[in-house]
Amino acid sequence: MSDETQGMVSTEHVAEPRIIPVSEHVVEIVSDSGQGAQKCGQIFSTTSAKMGNGVWTVEIIPAEIKPPARSRAGASGIRIRIGSTYVTNMGDEADLVVAFNEQVLYGRLEQGAFREGTILILENKWANDSIPEIREQYAAAVAELKEQRLNVIELPLEEECLKHTPNPQLGKNMFVLGMLTWIYMRDLDKPLAEVAHTFRKKAQKIIDLNQKLVRAGYAYAEKALNFRFRVDRWPNEQPLVVMNGNEALALGVMAAGIETVAMYPITPATSVSHTLGDLFHKVGGFLHQAEDEIAAIGFAIGASYAGKTACTVTSGPGLALKTEFIGLASMAEIPLVIIVVQRGGPSTGLPTKVEQGDLLAALYGAPGDSPKVVLAAATIEECFHMVVTARQLAERFRTPVMLLTDTNLATGVQPFPRPKVAGEWMPPPIDQSPWKKNLDPFAWDPETGLSSRPVPGQPGGEYVLTGLGHTRKSHVAYDPDSNQLGMDMRSRKLAALQATLKPPRINGDPEGDLLVVGWGSTLGAIEEAVNRARGEGMNVSSLHLRFLSPLEPGLTEIFSRFKDVLTVEINYSDKLEDPLITPENRRYAQLAEVLRMTTLVDVDCWSNVFGQPLRPGLVYEEILRRLSA
Repeated sequence: MSDETQGMVSTEHVAEPRIIPVSEHVVEIVSDSGQGAQKCGQIFSTTSAKMGNGVWTVEIIPAEIKPPARSRAGASGIRIRIGSTYVTNMGDEADLVVAFNEQVLYGRLEQGAFREGTILILENKWANDSIPEIREQYAAAVAELKEQRLNVIELPLEEECLKHTPNPQLGKNMFVLGMLTWIYMRDLDKPLAEVAHTFRKKAQKIIDLNQKLVRAGYAYAEKALNFRFRVDRWPNEQPLVVMNGNEALALGVMAAGIETVAMYPITPATSVSHTLGDLFHKVGGFLHQAEDEIAAIGFAIGASYAGKTACTVTSGPGLALKTEFIGLASMAEIPLVIIVVQRGGPSTGLPTKVEQGDLLAALYGAPGDSPKVVLAAATIEECFHMVVTARQLAERFRTPVMLLTDTNLATGVQPFPRPKVAGEWMPPPIDQSPWKKNLDPFAWDPETGLSSRPVPGQPGGEYVLTGLGHTRKSHVAYDPDSNQLGMDMRSRKLAALQATLKPPRINGDPEGDLLVVGWGSTLGAIEEAVNRARGEGMNVSSLHLRFLSPLEPGLTEIFSRFKDVLTVEINYSDKLEDPLITPENRRYAQLAEVLRMTTLVDVDCWSNVFGQPLRPGLVYEEILRRLSA
């Protein structure tokens, strides 16, 4: 919020509320787990997208499934950034927050989610709680929040909800949805329609009650508040769809013509199977929930061997369990799509938080030399389209293809142009014509490493599939020449693929003082920060990689045109100023490691493992620090 709007918000009744135009706003709804804050935010964000605003959401999910009520570490909720332009990331500090209790705010304060002047609408029931300790906690928190110059507005939300439902704990979220609908000048009929759609599988009385609460919250805000915000439409004439990254992955599976998905539930990838469970069977798909991660990839490889490329979906710990079978798919040259929705690690780590920690595991995590194609989606839209690309590459190059996304994309919601499904996205029918006589099952082309693939049932194409070292005829072989040839040919595929790729697009000038390199979901934050710095006259550009194995070509030449090259990532790296860290023992962020090795350029890195999506403000500050130095 601009300085001129600070101090203009209160609960003082006026005949006409002040309407404050803003180009964008960041809204947070935080509560104890199970109070429906995320559902409220999802409906609000979808409503905003359908009204023509740019939108990006980030779910605030505690590590525990059900942390204690009023827990400082147990904040559950959602952040919604809405704008009058296309929105690509979660933004920086929040402009308006609705909190169901004061304790859940502390974790957000520690993470720097608020700033001076942030409007805080706070449930005030705790001021008169029957337990003295809670009353004291509430009074102390309010004093501290005001001391930090947040604009605190205490309101009796639960008391108002009780006028409409005997259980406000299961209705306060819809009441708040109504308040936000009024505050941000949304058409009331749109969230009401979204509520009906969201609860369509419930009894009509449930839908009616939730809609009643939305109307009540709208009417209460109109009576209690004296400010509203107007966020103009994003000027876009294309038909749009609104979804999160996991929904986009599921729809991408269907658009790619993949007919079998085998997976084991794992946060944050599980909801891919929820969408597929609702829709996959309608297009002839088969969703298999395996007994564990190893069985899931084994099932998918078996389905792919039968002739139609299958997919398995997992997260970091599941990827670790799948490594032996990934090696089998590489050695046996069976097409396979592996989707990895990254989360915080290692081990169980931060299962509900974001990290880009699986890049090196994706590239190198298999016994022996196991080359594979590795892609990384940078947007929710790319989560959809890259599944199509992954299947096509898996079949063309007869290899596993891994698609990396992360929690930020998985749970974030964004509108994007409605895909126009094309026939060429679908795989051709399985070839059952007679296999060419005397053609070996691994008749590798010496230049590309490619070979035709026989499938079961193809007359004359019968062969014994093995995970052992083998000859062109798929005969097990231990002699030096056969093993060397097989390794050469499997690796040659990556070079053949790279020869078809174009150099990455540079955001900004083709040369300068600093080039910021990223991958995955950091795209929006990096480009927003770089564009801000460029607007202030700084000589900085950025590029974003989608192909990580093989890397997009031309990087060494591009890097040579900049004084410094810096990767920005959400994974671990040592800082040179840390104790005992020297240039010789320093551990770099994962993409920086790969780029230093492949380009022999002194690529530096800036990264963190806060478990949060990247904020453009943090990247901007690092750019400023680097260029000032």
